[in-house]
Amino acid sequence: MGIPGTSGPSGEGLQALLFDMDGTLVETEQHWGAAMFALARRLGGEMSAQARERTVGTSMATALGILYADIGATRSEAEARADARWIEDTVAELLTGPLTWRPGARELLTEARAAALPTALVTTTPRRLADVVLAKVDRDLDGLPAFDVTVCGDEVPARKPDPAPYHQAMAALAVDADGCVVVEDSVSGATAGLAAGAAVLGVPSLQPLPALPGLVLRDTLAGVRVADLAEVLAARDAVHAGA
Repeated sequence: MGIPGTSGPSGEGLQALLFDMDGTLVETEQHWGAAMFALARRLGGEMSAQARERTVGTSMATALGILYADIGATRSEAEARADARWIEDTVAELLTGPLTWRPGARELLTEARAAALPTALVTTTPRRLADVVLAKVDRDLDGLPAFDVTVCGDEVPARKPDPAPYHQAMAALAVDADGCVVVEDSVSGATAGLAAGAAVLGVPSLQPLPALPGLVLRDTLAGVRVADLAEVLAARDAVHAGA
């Protein structure tokens, strides 16, 4: 059953809300940046701000490839695996600090839970790090589980911008893509959500988002209510209707 005030192409309405994590739900994306900059210095270089921007929302392998190319480093497969582990360990240390929500994210998620709207977290972050954040998110929501389903980067056959993570979350929720709204802050994530057939609300943080067919852009989630997601569904439906 859909949520009153929202409607999808089948008339069943909004069936589920799917959130990205870093930079969308909480202010953790900067931790990955700090780790990437630190790794570049360990390798004798300085990662540019432009290169860092291109890594937002990507897989570890893609991000490391961008870093290596930017500083002119050549690394073996074994060295790249060690670099990836070092970045994850560094981010894990940074995640021990206080949790900061992205503006409006906590309010939208709280309203969705109160309305019994199915929710999912779909992140490229590996499970061992995502669970640290999820524990804090749940505590901030008075100990209630924030998400019905969580899908992490080390639990999928392919990472964003491939739609596989969102397909996996939708299957676990037993919902159709037609009734799903995805909230993302990166090009990679928005591309994955659209490719999965969902409606996508883009809220940029560290990386600008281009105008993509079916993508609704907002500067912030502050003030966004569940009922407002009808606009996101309608934008996606208009693209499908014109195809």
